[in-house]
Amino acid sequence: MLLLGLVATGVAVWRAAHTDDASRVDHADVILVLGAAQYDGRPSPVFEGRLRHASLLYEAGRANMIVVLGGSAPGDRTSEAEAGRVWLLAEGIPSDAVVASPVGSTTYESLEAAAGWMQAHDLSSAFLVSDPWHNLRVKRMAADLGIQGYASATWQSAARTEGTRFGGYARETFAYLYYRLFGG
Repeated sequence: MLLLGLVATGVAVWRAAHTDDASRVDHADVILVLGAAQYDGRPSPVFEGRLRHASLLYEAGRANMIVVLGGSAPGDRTSEAEAGRVWLLAEGIPSDAVVASPVGSTTYESLEAAAGWMQAHDLSSAFLVSDPWHNLRVKRMAADLGIQGYASATWQSAARTEGTRFGGYARETFAYLYYRLFGG
């Protein structure tokens, strides 16, 4: 029974990773970019892939605002959110269309802060930009926090090789089960 649950969750993670909600949803209130590593204010390649994808969604008119999520680690001079905002501004996204939410050291904490910001601004729907294997978990977390979330992941960041993808699916299968069992 346990093995069946594990396999079913793995299949659900894989299926969600291969579903881009932006192919069926034309517009959301906001684009939420899940943070990833940054190095002294410069986004890592994984984070840059997410930021590029968010920029494409914005330029296509899919939302009027991008909110970059992610806190900072001890010793960092900037947060993931701030590094992402600066990167998007350098790419030509207008400053009034990009918000940094430098809160949280986990996906749940960052989405929780985003949900509070969205509620304060009377917004309810969001494209969730991360890596594909995160789709199932981030959509579930967003729903649990009151956000109508639409996953639109980038395949241009960490998902470059089959080995990387398999590791992502396996890791995320356990992360999703952990979240469902124990919460945030």
